[in-house]
Amino acid sequence: MQILRTTSENSDFQNLVKKLDAYLAFMDGDDHAFYDQYNKIDLLKNCIVVFENEKPVGCGAIKPINENTMEVKRMFTLPEFRGKGLAASVLKELEIWTKELGYEKTVLETGKKQIEAVALYKKCNYVITPNYGQYVGIENSVCFEKIL
Repeated sequence: MQILRTTSENSDFQNLVKKLDAYLAFMDGDDHAFYDQYNKIDLLKNCIVVFENEKPVGCGAIKPINENTMEVKRMFTLPEFRGKGLAASVLKELEIWTKELGYEKTVLETGKKQIEAVALYKKCNYVITPNYGQYVGIENSVCFEKIL
């Protein structure tokens, strides 16, 4: 496994996000348009792509939401590579990067239907919090945070 720090201009990152968006459109159904408006990747400066045998198989990103908090975005692993710990590795690298940039915690949102994602975040010591920002009052959203 190799991990690349990059930006949203990276074509491997962009291709993985297209696959993520297709997956989420299926999973979110009628709610997809709401979530999609908050998941644009223009100008993301802190993106990760993970490779297996030189093939891009997973990604994630962080973006600042205030002076001490980064939001984890665009986490995805190709289905055939799931269950190998790649997503946890991406998340760990994003946490390290967050600390290097001087931020104290990460937050994230995922859908309640994303059972594997919810399990991943709990396994990685994220704590469920009240929904934040645009997710306040959204029934299908579950939000997490982790103090680094």
